[in-house]
Amino acid sequence: MTARLARVIDYETTGTPEDEHAEIIEFGRIDVHIASRWIGNPWTSLCRPRGPIPAVTKAVHHITEADVADAPEAREVWGQFWEGLSPGDILVAHNAKFEQHFTPDEGRAWIDTYKVARVVWPDAPTHSNQGLRYWLDLDLDATRATPPHRALPDAYVTAHLFVRLLDLKTADEMVHISKYPALLKIMNFGKHKGMTFEAAPLDYLEWIRDKSDMDEDTKFTARYWVAKRTRQ
Repeated sequence: MTARLARVIDYETTGTPEDEHAEIIEFGRIDVHIASRWIGNPWTSLCRPRGPIPAVTKAVHHITEADVADAPEAREVWGQFWEGLSPGDILVAHNAKFEQHFTPDEGRAWIDTYKVARVVWPDAPTHSNQGLRYWLDLDLDATRATPPHRALPDAYVTAHLFVRLLDLKTADEMVHISKYPALLKIMNFGKHKGMTFEAAPLDYLEWIRDKSDMDEDTKFTARYWVAKRTRQ
């Protein structure tokens, strides 16, 4: 890979990818120069949605209809969002499948710092963006990192998390990790709650893999450990 730049992005929206009419109402981006680890070129924009902003999402980001009444529509700001990015540069997000859902597919490589953090720091008490910020004691400008759950502050935190990950994994390695579901460590459900996937009974892992309707991260982890243990 020849990428020189990683564009770290974050969106605030009117809902989740599962919601039929969810829209972006705030863009945030900041760039990381991969070789020098320079972080800069921040940009953000509010956007006016076509539909309402549900109360449940307002409670997360506190963006109201009044805040976006005079903002452009999302389709009007994509040009600014991509400005300065070369075709081979990388997009970075924390729990990137959320941003991927709302981003036009231009064939770019993605890095999901959530998935990479799961691999690099499996014993972290949390793998949320803000949780890792404090657990790693990232050196941030607090005024630029707040308020949380707003697009540019969250992108700023993720950019610093990405730089810390670059000390341990190359960008190419992170792109590879990000192509797969997250590899989990601890079961947070069922009769073996609190046990590691590695130590869980093999027949239980096979049941998760073959017969359960659990999420893709859980099934992927079960499949990984079944394969690893049956090869031993």
